[in-house]
Amino acid sequence: MKLPNRDAMARHVDEQLVAARVKLPRRVVERPLRQVSKRLLMALLVLAVTVLLVWTDRSGYHDNADGSVDFLDCLYYATVTLSTTGYGDIVPYSDAARLTNVLLVTPLRVLFLIILVGTTLEVLTERTREEWRLNRWRSTLRDHTVIVGFGTKGRSAMKTLCATGLRKDQIVIVDPSGKVIETANAEGFVGVVGDATRSDVLLRAELQKARQVIIAPQRDDTAVLVTLTARQLNRGAKIVAAVREEENAPLLRQSGADAVITSSGAAGRLLGLSVLSPSAGTVMEDLIQQGSGLDLVERPVIKAEVGRRVRETEDLVVSVVRGHRLLPYDDPAASPLQLTDRLITIVRAENAATANGRE
Repeated sequence: MKLPNRDAMARHVDEQLVAARVKLPRRVVERPLRQVSKRLLMALLVLAVTVLLVWTDRSGYHDNADGSVDFLDCLYYATVTLSTTGYGDIVPYSDAARLTNVLLVTPLRVLFLIILVGTTLEVLTERTREEWRLNRWRSTLRDHTVIVGFGTKGRSAMKTLCATGLRKDQIVIVDPSGKVIETANAEGFVGVVGDATRSDVLLRAELQKARQVIIAPQRDDTAVLVTLTARQLNRGAKIVAAVREEENAPLLRQSGADAVITSSGAAGRLLGLSVLSPSAGTVMEDLIQQGSGLDLVERPVIKAEVGRRVRETEDLVVSVVRGHRLLPYDDPAASPLQLTDRLITIVRAENAATANGRE
């Protein structure tokens, strides 16, 4: 298989993206421009209320210039008062006007300053807060799952993982498209924008600390390059890769993938099975979809099952994982069960959580 010099995934990347970056899910969905507009309207409302208060009690104010206070003077007084400028050319001299200033105008002045200062501080501290969140995320992230490629295959893998109980904060999405990462952020996932064949991009996703990696790009050559890079960064992670053509599967395994899924071949086999037996095809599709009907679950052997035969367990056992060997249920070597064995079983979806809880 010929490997191009340029990653095929990068052909879909936005031209504006120059370097990889981590994008955490936003806690505030509202846009910054809308937030500033809201605060500006609040400030104008406070100003209008202050002008109305001064205008209502204008007879209690004295203008050093001409002695009388008109609407423009009220607007001028409210502006310099709320901004704490206070030139002193217009002053309240009646008891009612001074009481109004103490009880109403002063709280409005404080509210006006809070609105302005709050907006300024939010703009100034936004980047600092994001950097703090990013550093905290990096320091607490351990044994997570990295999904490279958030297309149809990557999204389906994410849904399956979430259906088995994996939290969203334990999944990191890597994709070259900024729009795709924005979609992942909106769904609550951390995303990294960049070319996953580059080690610095995978390092931003903390792949060196990941427990498992799912590689699901659009092209097989990209999958090979990403697998090579990922295995170099993390020798112990479980790497599962997807390829379109079955002839490329051995190359993925040689590159370091623990398991390779051939999407076109698997789909073709499922189609053939459905033609021969529609019911069998329906059962297979049900097994693939986690969280509904029947689920395939891998769990450890419990103490009560040690020494028993495969058929004597409560669950329907399909295979036994012993060390690096996968033993079919009817293999004589699979029985009796050992404490270090793991069982691949078929259970009802509502019982899958209980089976996973035996971990």
